[in-house]
Amino acid sequence: MLAKTYTCGLNGVNGFPVEAEAYISGGMVAFDIVGLPSAAVKESRDRVRAAIAVSGFDFPLGRVTVNLAPADIKKEGTACELAIAMALLRAKEPEKLSGLDKTIFLGELTLQGRLMPVRGALAMAITAVENGFENLILPRQNAMEVACIDGLNIYPATSLEEVYRHVSGQEPLARQETLSFEEIERNAPSTAGDLKYVKGQPVARRALEIAAAGGHNLLMVGIPGSGKTMLARCLPGIMPPLTYEEALETTLIHSAAGELEENGGLMTSRPFRSPHHNTSMPALIGGGNRAKPGEVSLAHNGVLFLDELPEFPHIVLEALRQPLEDGYVTITRVNGQNRYLSRCMLIAGMNPCPCGYYGSKHKQCTCSTGEMKRYLSRISGPLLDRIDLQVEMDAVSVEEIETAKEQEDSATVRQRVLNARRMQQQRYEGTGVFCNAQLSQRDAERFCIMTPEAKKILLQAVNRYAISMRTYGRIRKVARTIADLAGHELIEASDVAQAIQFRNLDGQYWK
Repeated sequence: MLAKTYTCGLNGVNGFPVEAEAYISGGMVAFDIVGLPSAAVKESRDRVRAAIAVSGFDFPLGRVTVNLAPADIKKEGTACELAIAMALLRAKEPEKLSGLDKTIFLGELTLQGRLMPVRGALAMAITAVENGFENLILPRQNAMEVACIDGLNIYPATSLEEVYRHVSGQEPLARQETLSFEEIERNAPSTAGDLKYVKGQPVARRALEIAAAGGHNLLMVGIPGSGKTMLARCLPGIMPPLTYEEALETTLIHSAAGELEENGGLMTSRPFRSPHHNTSMPALIGGGNRAKPGEVSLAHNGVLFLDELPEFPHIVLEALRQPLEDGYVTITRVNGQNRYLSRCMLIAGMNPCPCGYYGSKHKQCTCSTGEMKRYLSRISGPLLDRIDLQVEMDAVSVEEIETAKEQEDSATVRQRVLNARRMQQQRYEGTGVFCNAQLSQRDAERFCIMTPEAKKILLQAVNRYAISMRTYGRIRKVARTIADLAGHELIEASDVAQAIQFRNLDGQYWK
């Protein structure tokens, strides 16, 4: 007896269709799974056998062979267990379980026959649509994750018995309602902080607004308690909302990494990732045995906040340089190669010295020159070159904290950011560029046009401060963003002067 069902595998953040072929023959009782299965897939033999028996069905007697095709691609994870069980039941009762050639089965089975959620359900649902499948049966916990997919009949289930009753026509499952991106976005809670609760720090607030308007990287140097973390957590709230395409890209990465909350749907808020400074390179950049995405990819289309920047291992910080420049990470392992998008904003916070109080007006620094030099040398020049904005912060006075003056809230700042982003969208239409920070050298020559006075100021700054060519280009892009916020068609002298002011910490600390 031979039967076949369909499921999907996961390779990086992309799915691929898999045929689960079950063959039952006479002979010694055995159960083998072939087709390059991982250890987790091999272990599914015992779970499938128990789930079938506990659900009230008879496990086939004889020699059972299950083939997962294509056989030259390694099958990872447990998403194929429901398909294997259904293939075995179909082989025993082909007349009851017919018409499954347009159905994808996803789900991990417990020994009790319940369905458990799987990683990468969104990618697999997209694969099902692309390959002409019409129906998708998956665990109920994954239902909201794929609710945005159109052109597919989605049936959430809780157990193997429910799935059997559905496909045999005894008790059909309720079809998952397709939700539009607007409906999902409307019901999503906001998790970002609000700038109206940030007292003082007008320069840092301005730097945060410029960073959000142009997609620029930002470094905040300040004493402990000056508000660096609080400001960073407010950034997603003033950034433009995710588009549907960006939401799909972001959710695919989080789904493949198993980072989505249970019953979580399409991500509508920009991610904010804040790894601890003892994070390893595979955890930050990506890697491990399964070449999983790291924090820099989980922050795609959002914010990667590195607090206590000099405390991160030097080799980890240096590995960040390429993802920040290219916008993607390529992870190569013996089993294959995966590419993960990593177009994120880097927001870094650090103290000015080991004790944290160098330059403070309120507390004396106790660090020696050698200690400061060793501390700051953990951050290399090439990494600093990739940070567009630098701002110094001191403690906020008690008078500023207790003031009754209403601070500008995130909604007001976000409106200015949105206006600047609309200008950039119109300017870069058809070029593949979405914000000023993504401009290449050629694009910068075309779009970052300065007045003669502005050009003169920038050239003077290059000669005076020995600015590198990469920094020169980034100052031009920041000036372009400042001009957009001010509504200037050309970059004016005041825009360039302000952009240079946000690059003055190189000479102050790393001279």
